[in-house]
Amino acid sequence: MKKMRAVQVPGPKKPFELVEKEIPVPKKGSVRVKVQACGVCHSDSFTKEGAFPGIQYPRVPGHEIAGVIDALGEDAGDWKVGQRVGIGWHGGHCKICESCRRGDFMTCSKPQIPGITYDGGYAEYLVAPIEALALIPDSLSPVEVGPLMCAGITTFNALRHSGAIAGETVAILGIGGLGHLAIQFAVKMGFRTVAIARGKEKQPLAKKLGAHHYIDSESQNVSEELKKLGGAKVILSTVTNNQAINAAIEGLAINGKLLNVGIPEDPLSVSVLWLIGGRRSVAGWPAGTSIESQDTLSFSALSGVRSMNQVFPLEKAAEAYELMMSGKARFRVVLQTGL
Repeated sequence: MKKMRAVQVPGPKKPFELVEKEIPVPKKGSVRVKVQACGVCHSDSFTKEGAFPGIQYPRVPGHEIAGVIDALGEDAGDWKVGQRVGIGWHGGHCKICESCRRGDFMTCSKPQIPGITYDGGYAEYLVAPIEALALIPDSLSPVEVGPLMCAGITTFNALRHSGAIAGETVAILGIGGLGHLAIQFAVKMGFRTVAIARGKEKQPLAKKLGAHHYIDSESQNVSEELKKLGGAKVILSTVTNNQAINAAIEGLAINGKLLNVGIPEDPLSVSVLWLIGGRRSVAGWPAGTSIESQDTLSFSALSGVRSMNQVFPLEKAAEAYELMMSGKARFRVVLQTGL
């Protein structure tokens, strides 16, 4: 059997290992994908640190995958060898739980996740179920696709389901791996886009990404500045600092919504009376299904939304991961595993 290279985690809190593994064979209802690029996401720490219940080791991380179908299992539907496909956080679903029976696959009680429940994209090949596949437009390169399969779909999907309509004010809290994409999506969707970040030095980047307004959270009162703009219909929070969120939330307009895609360690502080009085709400949003990933890719190709990436070869996965975890990446880290 031919061998492939893969970067795996041998156990919780263990260093990455570059190993040779047998090239997997697709089973019924699945395909084999020759990986061309895979984004390095903070959620990969679930695998690296053993923070997701039930992970079986060794495990190959990676859920921001771009590649080409290399082989078909039985009952692979209309999928064909040679098609370019992406695979994201939604790597399949059980089809039998109540959520699946209602067609709400993102809340499946037994989700399949590349790099967590089965081997992911830090490898030259992987096998994935057909319900995880999203077609890639010709105009997007594999490196461009990778981050769109998680950071991209999460922000795109959250914004298009936020309830805001074109012309209304949407604030993006944080200009990082998610935020720099969220700003672009918000602008291209026709929202009056406000970027919020720490420091005046980030204002030129916010403007380059298309933001109509910039608020420096170090020198300005975020909520008051949002109120001066009439309040935000939506604040999309991409940050993990609860204090930054608490400082912005009172900038919501009547009927406004705080929508969280970043995950703070500590609880938020918000007055329920204030929520009730203005019909305001606090919500969260997960990523999305494969067809929603495909929508994200199509919209990005059409509108010119692109991730800013730092690219590493597969054998430098440990270095790429450490850069991502340090918070110093500008702005997404991608492993280029093949062409």
